[in-house]
Amino acid sequence: MSTDREMTFEDVLRFAAKTGVESSFDDVAPSAGAGMAPAAGAAPAHGTPGRRLPLPVVDARAAGAAASPTTHTSCATGTCGCGGVRAAAERALEREIRASGEWEAMPFDADPARFPDFAAAHGRTPPAPTVGAQADTLGAAAGTRPGSPDAGGTVLDKPVDRRRALGMFLGAVAAGTQAAAACAPFSPMSDEARERKLLEWAEYFKGNFRLMTDEEKAETIRRLERLAYLKQGVEVNIKATEAQPGVVFGYAFNISKCKGFRNCVEACIKENNLDRRTGTQYIRIFEMEAGEINLDHADSTFQHEVPAEGHFYLGTQCFQCANPPCVQVCPVSATWQEPDGIVVVDYDWCIGCRYCIAACPYWARRFNWSEPHVPAEELNPNQHYLGNRARKKGVVEKCTFCIQRTREGRLPACAEACPTGARVFGNLLDPNSEIRWVLENKRVFRLKEDLNTEPRFWYFMD
Repeated sequence: MSTDREMTFEDVLRFAAKTGVESSFDDVAPSAGAGMAPAAGAAPAHGTPGRRLPLPVVDARAAGAAASPTTHTSCATGTCGCGGVRAAAERALEREIRASGEWEAMPFDADPARFPDFAAAHGRTPPAPTVGAQADTLGAAAGTRPGSPDAGGTVLDKPVDRRRALGMFLGAVAAGTQAAAACAPFSPMSDEARERKLLEWAEYFKGNFRLMTDEEKAETIRRLERLAYLKQGVEVNIKATEAQPGVVFGYAFNISKCKGFRNCVEACIKENNLDRRTGTQYIRIFEMEAGEINLDHADSTFQHEVPAEGHFYLGTQCFQCANPPCVQVCPVSATWQEPDGIVVVDYDWCIGCRYCIAACPYWARRFNWSEPHVPAEELNPNQHYLGNRARKKGVVEKCTFCIQRTREGRLPACAEACPTGARVFGNLLDPNSEIRWVLENKRVFRLKEDLNTEPRFWYFMD
């Protein structure tokens, strides 16, 4: 290898070969390993005899052996007309150019005689580009302007510093590996697995829910519904129902009526598709000795027969505070308060820093340390984008007053499941609602009122 301050891409490849990193040109016979000599009779490309863009070596023999009879198993010997790894790279390039809208103007150097499958797949014969067009295209890829004095030849001819050259080489290895993985002759992935990867990739780059247009919201919902089917074979219906005007939700809990049965907990788990593996729960029912309210000494894991003599029960969950500290500390605006008072989380925008968990004084948020799991037969298909849709590892989730139900005019699952009528839910702005009657006629209190969080969750007794 040269010892001056600049080196060519060929130097990088020779260095890789000496250090055990396999690389080759696509017109080098597989048996040549990391050798640099072109195969006999190989056609020159890009106007430079005997040189081609470097692509990573893929174990074509193993791929060919695993391929179905309908695939090009001759790729394993390097004799297949589809061009092997090079065709995979060209297909990846084609997808990128199609997305940019410049497909028709893109010159190709793929010879239809050498790449018949490639040409047939595109529905047209790639035109033979001029040497100047090739040089301009490659010059732009190497960081030079088309028509500039440095434009011409190939990337292999460009003198670059060592750091950039090594970066280009490693980038080519990564891109080529991904392209080969998506190429049918080399990839064992099914069509559904490939579709799932593409959908997940598109989901990764979407924006914050509040910044999406209606069309973008509809598109991401379609992707999520399709992903749910590909992952678990279940048809789900995800909605993005907005807050109803003139509605602010509130909750009241009758301590006198709660007997600790925890039907509300079970209903919440099923309705909101909570992780079964870790036993995630939004609702906690605390058992406390009569005569005092001290959550530090209360028990939320009791397993004995209830109600226990000399004890009473108090439930907690997210209180949808009017002054939520969790929203204030989120560094990426992944959580916010909706007009109807519900505090929500954009699961795809959450970075998992857990600042909100530290800020919440009511232990209302849960962090997914592992991928949540819900059996397909237990999955609730009626979902909301900001509610009970599928979550993932590394994000925070919480109670949303069953947003998928309450915005449709129904009670939360916990209130509906309570056998003693201890839970009261309604619109705080409706003077005729039950929640308003409780607030106006009962002696109510809230937990940790001194913190000025203004929770919309009250407790009372008959």
